[in-house]
Amino acid sequence: MGYPFRRMYIDEFKHQLPDLDSTETTEWIESLDQVVEDEGETRARFLLFKLLKRARQLQVGLPPLTNTRYINTISPEQEPFFPGDEGIERRIRRLIRWNAVAMVLRANSQFAGIGGHLATYASAATLYEVGFNHFFRGKDGEGSGDQIFYQGHAAPGIYARAYLEGRISESQMDHFRRETPPQDGLSSYPHPRLMPDFWEFPTVSMGIGPISAIYQARFNRYLENRGLLDTSKSRVWAFLGDGETDEPEALGALHVAAREGLDNLTFVVNCNLQRLDGPVRGNGKIIQELEAVFRGSGWNVIKVVWGREWDELLARDVDGVLVEKMNTTVDGEFQKYSVAGGAYIREHFFGPDPRLGKLVEHLTDDDLAKLRRGGHDYHKVYAAYKQATEHRGVPTVILAKTVKGWTLGPGVEARNITHQAKKLSEAELRIFRDRLELPIPDSHLKDAPYYHPGPDSEEVEYLHERRRALGGELPKRVVRAGPLPAPKPSFDAEFAAGSPTAVSTTMVFARILRNLIRDPDLGPRIVPIIPDEARTFGLDPLFNEVGIYASGGQQYEPVDSELVMKYREAVDGQVLEEGITEAGSVASFTAAATSYATHGHAMIPFYIFY
Repeated sequence: MGYPFRRMYIDEFKHQLPDLDSTETTEWIESLDQVVEDEGETRARFLLFKLLKRARQLQVGLPPLTNTRYINTISPEQEPFFPGDEGIERRIRRLIRWNAVAMVLRANSQFAGIGGHLATYASAATLYEVGFNHFFRGKDGEGSGDQIFYQGHAAPGIYARAYLEGRISESQMDHFRRETPPQDGLSSYPHPRLMPDFWEFPTVSMGIGPISAIYQARFNRYLENRGLLDTSKSRVWAFLGDGETDEPEALGALHVAAREGLDNLTFVVNCNLQRLDGPVRGNGKIIQELEAVFRGSGWNVIKVVWGREWDELLARDVDGVLVEKMNTTVDGEFQKYSVAGGAYIREHFFGPDPRLGKLVEHLTDDDLAKLRRGGHDYHKVYAAYKQATEHRGVPTVILAKTVKGWTLGPGVEARNITHQAKKLSEAELRIFRDRLELPIPDSHLKDAPYYHPGPDSEEVEYLHERRRALGGELPKRVVRAGPLPAPKPSFDAEFAAGSPTAVSTTMVFARILRNLIRDPDLGPRIVPIIPDEARTFGLDPLFNEVGIYASGGQQYEPVDSELVMKYREAVDGQVLEEGITEAGSVASFTAAATSYATHGHAMIPFYIFY
């Protein structure tokens, strides 16, 4: 009973594998034992991380860790040069923040209970603006541009940006969430039905955006591999919240993206640590949890946890106590630090360990309160986006830590009621205006006025210049597909002639579909989508006739290779054999059916299901 408690581990090493030099192995193990005994677990852990990193650099072939330390993936010395004008971009973000809030406040003051969201965009503004100013490609340039699945609750910020661009009028802003008068309202959330020239994809139903983005990226590759369209310059971006990842569809198809090698796909998860009623993982760490899920599914993971103010502290953390404190602090505590002030942070985060206290003794309480989360630092976010777009082989997820309701003031920022906040008092609005340093008189605050610096202002000119350089305005939906050729009259002639024997509707459908695919003009546009039921419906002849789409081709000899109706996979295969997934099949159907607008190339999907 007097011995210190130690966890017991089962030795999982395969002892039947021969050890070519048992003496060398023993020396390595004894060296590690000595480090732990003399310098502690923290030092041993540091050395092991270094060895694993070196092993990856040497391409030894070890699998990656499912979890890394609770710090930024990209170190300061690895960050690229930030090419934007920091001052102007900061002012643009502030203008958009203000107008997004003003739109929701004005709507609720005129029509009580009309709803809307203040906090989601407030936390994600930097994540979107770095993309709009430096990465998102529009449709006016070469190709189809990027496909962006915006987080639904962030719509007010996207509208506010379009207002600065002159694409949305003040009258439209004042008709947020109202359909009347016709063509003058703004949809509550992204959806092309009421705004067919603006939004491309519906996303607000939780989990629909992420799974749709995965299958959109896959369909882009399908079009390219079949030689129908060059989609190599299109990137799919999906923005979602950490709370949204509880929805099964949000994470349910991650393996598809990794298996297909979709390096044309980037997820950006806004980890503000809060969902609708409270913390996403109060007793845990949602970023670490998501890192394990994505890494385990084969994704490249980039964590943006801390702003640049932490870099100097981490550089001086020679004992590793700061990193250990970051690793062991749960999300519920981090939320408390967001609202409690610098003195509380000094006492409860840095205070328990004298080494931590000494690390920040040169900082004031105000300095401690201003230690930002990484998702609010455009340098850190830019570095993550750049690395994501350059990574090859697998998709990338960026886990960006933010504060829900960032800049909205102490009554809203990081509170458990933040998601439900629809209004700000005049005093709270004054604090918000002062934080954003906007020249709006106190006498006007009660009306929550919009603020536009003018079409010739430096901010608006910069905004337009950046979008011109990246291929035009976004969001923007463009329909430029021409009419499809009519099928040849002979495609159903055999059925018009009648049959002396009874024929099932399933058989008729299968024959008609095969005839359509054989049409030299229309056939390449047909997309058969089958959730593992081709044989049931008599569609298995298509396997050999047009092939099953497989991005890696067929790397084996199928058991039925000698049969006429063999199972044939091919890079340019036409059939989307989805496996047992109705949600994935619907996502493929949506991507194919909207290709006429997304890519200007119409396709005709057939989704066969029970």
